[in-house]
Amino acid sequence: MRDGRIAERGLVLLGCGKMGSAMLAGWLGRGLPAASVWVIDPQPSDWLQRQGVNLNADLPAAPAVVLVAVKPQMMDAGLPALTGMGNGETLFISVAAGTPIAHFEKILGSDTPIIRAMPNTPAAISQGITAIIGNSNAGAARLSEAETLLSAIGEVVRLEREAQIDAVTGVSGSGPAYVFHMIEALAAAGEAEGLSAALSLQLARATVAGAGALAMAAEEDPAQLRINVTSPNGTTEAALKVLMDKDHGFSPLLRRAVAAAADRSRELSHG
Repeated sequence: MRDGRIAERGLVLLGCGKMGSAMLAGWLGRGLPAASVWVIDPQPSDWLQRQGVNLNADLPAAPAVVLVAVKPQMMDAGLPALTGMGNGETLFISVAAGTPIAHFEKILGSDTPIIRAMPNTPAAISQGITAIIGNSNAGAARLSEAETLLSAIGEVVRLEREAQIDAVTGVSGSGPAYVFHMIEALAAAGEAEGLSAALSLQLARATVAGAGALAMAAEEDPAQLRINVTSPNGTTEAALKVLMDKDHGFSPLLRRAVAAAADRSRELSHG
């Protein structure tokens, strides 16, 4: 990033909460000069004030990128001030949930290159995954630029159409909460079997973290990893008979959960 278009023309970050801070930390860590970053945030954290960025200062006329990281309800208050910025040369990237590309085009102009992104909370430790989709003005070069920026917080995947964002929201956007709840439930189950609360939580956390790391590192798919752990007539098989029940098991429950999140994402996008 140090010698690129972004470093030369600047980057504007609209909103610097948890997600914005994670991205900013990643960019600065990769060599983007703090002097090339402008942050607009009405309540800057102590951490943000120490980073040396241009904080709530006059913005450059044509920055390389404006990244919108405000909450959806604050969107309409912040975006109009950026109307006309860059004359079509500035790339706008939004990580705001539930706000479609058409909404940005309505405010910023239909000729504006816009990319919509859906990250998730493990971005805070650079272990997230972000899905991106651009409008017709965001060509290959702009998508690559967005990938470079967002790879600072984890993996990046490209979607074929914007409607897929709703499914992404249901799987990876909201997905960390499902895993956190699984840790809660697993710990509670261990406590019910006689373990102390602290020990059961420690076992549950480490088990989920370790299994996830193994799933990422292994060449086998998750189904084969499951089979590798399951001895015939053993303890794991006994548990899986409950979890894999076709009507009341984990799979149909999770399908309903993901569908509910995706449906709510569609409602917000068309709200």
